[in-house]
Formats: sequence, structure tokens, C-alpha cells
Amino acid sequence: MVDPEPLISMSTRDCAAKVLQSAVTLGVFGKLAEGPASAEQAAGRIGLHPRMAADFLDALAGLGLLERLDGRYRNAPIAQEYLVPDSSTYLGGFIELTNETLYGTWEKLTDALRTGEPQRLDPDKGGFVGRQHENPATMKRFLTGLDAYSERLGAEIARRGDWSRHESFVDLGGARGNLAAVLVRSHPHLKATCFDLERTRPLFTEHVTGLGLEERISFVGGDFFTDPLPEADVVVLGRILHGFETEQRKALLQRVFESVRPGGTVLIYDRMLDDDRSDPRRLLSSLHMRLVSPSGSEYRAVDCCAWLTEAGFVRAEAEAMMGAQTLVVAHKEPRQDGPERNVA
Repeated sequence: MVDPEPLISMSTRDCAAKVLQSAVTLGVFGKLAEGPASAEQAAGRIGLHPRMAADFLDALAGLGLLERLDGRYRNAPIAQEYLVPDSSTYLGGFIELTNETLYGTWEKLTDALRTGEPQRLDPDKGGFVGRQHENPATMKRFLTGLDAYSERLGAEIARRGDWSRHESFVDLGGARGNLAAVLVRSHPHLKATCFDLERTRPLFTEHVTGLGLEERISFVGGDFFTDPLPEADVVVLGRILHGFETEQRKALLQRVFESVRPGGTVLIYDRMLDDDRSDPRRLLSSLHMRLVSPSGSEYRAVDCCAWLTEAGFVRAEAEAMMGAQTLVVAHKEPRQDGPERNVA
């Protein structure tokens, strides 16, 4: 007889996510960063009802978010690193926004499967992505929540290839400039430009000025498809192409090709589908994009390489990055009379 436990586990997986999200909302990890506490002490610090406290804290320990030793609870390393408020690596803002937005969309999956229509949270404001941009406070919270993730991505990209051959790069959809900041700090000779919607400028200015990098990272506001893209040796597109359908992706990559200087490079990262479309994490990410946008989805790395070749780039190659991410790198041929610039 086949064990039904995998089905039961799959159908109750949201419970673990809700425990995490409630813990972030209640400030559990910030309170326990003050020092280990018994269940009674922790309940007092956090404001938990005694009836719920022990099971809740033990559930967090069972999920690997807390550690329990001699009846006292403390943050597990992953929670201490990413879930303590006011730390530079804090991911709590992203987790709270996931709680507020993800479930309202995914509960409409059945409707989307029947109709093919995106299930926007607010049709008048462009769905999930649009809402972040329309509300400055929500947008700041969302982008701040992604900073810890972009720190890791930036560090990964910074160590790949020979950046000494380049002088400049553009981060398309660069938001607050956090990934650009990681790159210019890792390679002090680089100058960066963030290209994003004009309404992102105040958040960029606040963040980059706070980092003391305003002389090295500039901002250009505009639309990917209608406004001129800044020229640079390297252009980075992170989690951009999955928001569009194939013909739009090809059109954007053609524009990117024109903006990359001869001998330069394009770097693209996304949660791309594996070639045989079998990885459930990536397929769920693709379903999410179809739920929240009229044309977005994840795509295969092999297809991305083909689009880049069609646009004029050469030597397009894909490699795994940070587990679920894929990095695609391609190059623009150098001028015959000039030096080649290349991160490969």
C-alpha cells in the first residue's frame, strides 16, 4: 500500500509558513536576540497567550528557527542572521509582505487555471508588482526586504569573472541600488548606473546616500521599452525577463545589445526552469508569475541563450547560482581595433 503521508504533508505545508510569518509579525526573533528565555519569559516578552506559547515556540524550534536548551529558547543561526529587525541582512519585511499578498493570490489558482486570467490583488493598480510601486511606503518595505537577498546575489556576481576588464555597469531594474552597491564595494574601480521607474528615485537616493556611494552609483529613470538605456560595459538584468512574454523579452534583449559597449557582457539571472521542466520549485515560481501578471512566467536557460544569440550576443552560457537561481552570461564582440572586455 502506498503511504499517503506525502499528500498530507503537502496539503499542510502552509501551516509552517504561517508559523514563520506570525513569528516575524510578533517580533519573536528580535525579542529573543536580547537573550535566551524560558517559555514563560518568552511569552511575556513577545505577548503570547499562555495557552498557545509552548506549542508555538516548540514548533519554531522544530522548524529550525529556534533552539531549545534546558528549557530555554534562543534564535537558531538562520533566524539570528536574517530575522532580527534593524540588521543589514533582515528578511522580515519580505516575509510579512509575502504573508499579506501571496495567499490572497494563490487561493485564486483554481480560477486562473480555468480562465487563464491573472488573479490580480488590485486590478486598478497593476496587480502585485504594481501595488508595490503605487504605494511608496509599501514599496520601500518590499525593496528593503529584498536587500538581504541582493547582498548575497551581489556577492555571487562580484566573484564571477574578471571585473577588472570593465569600468562600468548598468543594473536594469536596480531599485534602491543595493546590488550595485555590493558590486562597487567589491570592485572599487567600477562605476554603476541603476535604471528603474522614475518613482523609484527617492528610495534610491535615500539608500545610496546613506551608504555613502552617491559618487559611484547614479540613477536614470525610464521605461525598459521606450526610453534610451544607458550605455555600459556590462548590463545586469536580475529577475526582469520573467515579467514579460517571449517577444517582449527578445525586444528588450535587442535594446540591451545596443546599450552594451563592444567587448562587453550581459548578465541575466532568474529562477529559470530546468531544461526538462521537472523542478517543482521553479515551476511553482512560474505559476506565480502567471498568477500575478498578464504575460509573465519563468523560462528555460536554453531559451534565454537562444534569445541572446538572436539579439547578436555570442558565447551565451548558463550556470547555477544560489541554488534555485540561474545565471546566464553572454558577450558582445569587441571592435576589431579595440581591446576586448570580457567577464568570462
